[in-house]
Amino acid sequence: MGRGSAGRIGIALTEKQRIAWLRLIRSDNVGPSTFRDLIRHYGSAEAALAALPELSQRGGSTRVIRIASEQDALRELEAAHRFGARFVGIGEPDYPQALREIDGAPPLLAVKGNLPTATRPAIGLVGSRNASISGAKFTAMIARACGQAGYAVVSGLARGIDTAAHRASLETGTIAAMAGGLDQPYPPENIGLLHEIWDGNGLAVSEMPFGWEPRARDFPRRNRLIAGISLGVVVIEAATRSGSLITARLAGEFGRLVFAVPGSPLDPRCEGTNGLLKDGAMIVTRPEDVIEALRPLAEPDLFRPQLAEAPAEKSDKPISLPPDDTDRWEIIDALGPTPVEIDDIIRHTGLSVSSVHSVLLELDMAGRLHRHPGGLVSISMLD
Repeated sequence: MGRGSAGRIGIALTEKQRIAWLRLIRSDNVGPSTFRDLIRHYGSAEAALAALPELSQRGGSTRVIRIASEQDALRELEAAHRFGARFVGIGEPDYPQALREIDGAPPLLAVKGNLPTATRPAIGLVGSRNASISGAKFTAMIARACGQAGYAVVSGLARGIDTAAHRASLETGTIAAMAGGLDQPYPPENIGLLHEIWDGNGLAVSEMPFGWEPRARDFPRRNRLIAGISLGVVVIEAATRSGSLITARLAGEFGRLVFAVPGSPLDPRCEGTNGLLKDGAMIVTRPEDVIEALRPLAEPDLFRPQLAEAPAEKSDKPISLPPDDTDRWEIIDALGPTPVEIDDIIRHTGLSVSSVHSVLLELDMAGRLHRHPGGLVSISMLD
């Protein structure tokens, strides 16, 4: 497989669109899934931004929603430029192709380094921060072999297994997924490694703003990037309660291959990986196990882009009128704290798809909608 076989597909955003996208994703109550729903409903980020205050009010919010200003977006773009980084949109050629396909893919990624690495097929390698010598050595073997076979190696820049994976694939290409902003690397002892990554054939990616210091709850989002960018994830040493198992679970939910390296039943670092094998993960005892399993998935056209917004100056998409209060309350009454499928809401109420999605957006912007795996939703009830 050639290193460039993944290809580059997509359409570039205009600078005007990039500013509007950045404003939208940085506004209150707008996460990746909400971002995509807003774009689909309103046709453009600019139209969605104009609708946010009214959506929030109709959803029951009692406070004024914070909308990121154009000045805020321009400051962040300038910070990225000074840092030698840029923002890549989900429909653009330099956005990781496999990541486009997951639910809740980040609409914008801050990236620094060798951009072509983002478009290559990738394999995730994750594991214990307190890695054994043999675990780190075997990780390096897998990373080197996969790199030589044309795959980018993705990991989370953590101590232990992550560090071994990145170092072994510096020459062939590695991607560091970060929990904080690109300018807030963690842990501090890997700052030098991060510079080696983006100054060479590697790339650093983050969905967080510049200046954002990583917190505990940001690391599962980082793990989601690793699983989403990769065609498969290999877990080498992981305790029963570890972030690596979160990455493996997400990879399974995204339809990616999950591999695990077996270890001693007496080593707590191997309880998680041995458990993955019991649950059906693919066993890895040599690098070829990974390469052979990935080969059918590494076709250039396996992932095709699904643009969140057509890069045009204006959208001709008609915006439907909001539902009336009777329909709104019928939808809200059908919801509760128990997660349900959106299709079930439509069937239960007998209302149009547009009406249901409009009310869900209202609740979302008011901070009352909760999104769950599998596309399920629930709401917080008003006092």
